[in-house]
Amino acid sequence: MTNTSLKMEINTLPKALRDEVSDFVAFLKKKSKSKPTLKTREYGFAKGKIKLSKDFDEPLDDFKNYM
Repeated sequence: MTNTSLKMEINTLPKALRDEVSDFVAFLKKKSKSKPTLKTREYGFAKGKIKLSKDFDEPLDDFKNYM
């Protein structure tokens, strides 16, 4: 349904129902604002928190037969 056709449908409703639609729209706006938003990620936040062993890039003993 397009915006124009939705507006036309709402305008054909009796005043009491248009008020209900207005209340529902206000509820939806409030509901959408109450959702928690994700924080923006900070570059380098985890720097220094993970340590790799010095032999990290060395071949594994399990694969010596394949070399």
